Amino acid sequence: MRFLLFLTIIIQVLNNSIGIFDEFKNCNTSSLSGVIKLFSIVRNEQKELNISPVHSLGVAFKTATFGMGCFWGAESLYGATTGVLRTTVGYAGGTKEGPTYRNLGDHTEVLEIDYDPNVISFKDLLHLFWNNHEYGLTTPIKRQYMSLILYHDEEQKTIAEQSKIEEQIKRSPEVITTEIRAKTNFYPAEDYHQKYRLQGHRDLCDTLNLNSKLLQTSYVATKLNGYLAGVGGFEQFKSEVDTMGLTPTQKEYCNYYVEKNEGQGLYC
Repeated sequence: MRFLLFLTIIIQVLNNSIGIFDEFKNCNTSSLSGVIKLFSIVRNEQKELNISPVHSLGVAFKTATFGMGCFWGAESLYGATTGVLRTTVGYAGGTKEGPTYRNLGDHTEVLEIDYDPNVISFKDLLHLFWNNHEYGLTTPIKRQYMSLILYHDEEQKTIAEQSKIEEQIKRSPEVITTEIRAKTNFYPAEDYHQKYRLQGHRDLCDTLNLNSKLLQTSYVATKLNGYLAGVGGFEQFKSEVDTMGLTPTQKEYCNYYVEKNEGQGLYC
């Protein structure tokens, strides 16, 4: 029975009469997991259409580093932001060498963001920073999840300090707890933390050729980790999707989940 269902779906896809994910939406996908392989379909498309995932745009960039609470939500937020090229979650701000999630020492969970300054400014990134903290800006919180800006140069320091003053005026009499310090060592987090929302789509990840390094540096992984979580919106996704190097089947898969999850909000 499953074999016949498999043949029916594949024939329909090859004839372009339906999308494979129309079937997924109406079936128990766990019962089909050993039968239908997204991997093989996409591989054929990549070969026939000469398409491959875009892991780097090769443009000049600057870097920002923020602590905003749990780093999963922050990575999705910035990943779906136009002008952001790469995101990597990790640990910084402390003195312990080689921190891990289970042995963090005095470090904080942070997000490192590579961005195109010709498209988005550091001040624009700070606007998102001030308005999207998991635990708020005025509530004392343990060091792991504290609000933190680690500046990379004097220009960032000046902009961050002025931005904090402006934000404090808005929130007075509450006192903002955000610390602003020079960036020192950054330690990337374990693989299972990188692009956490994207990694929930295992079949899609397999077709993106992601290894440990690319989980940290890939452009397409950065973008999909945001959009698939519901950040950015379907219309914005459609405006950027052609920069990602996705096949028709990958696009169809992503279209479905981006539209389905739109507006769900950030969460950890």
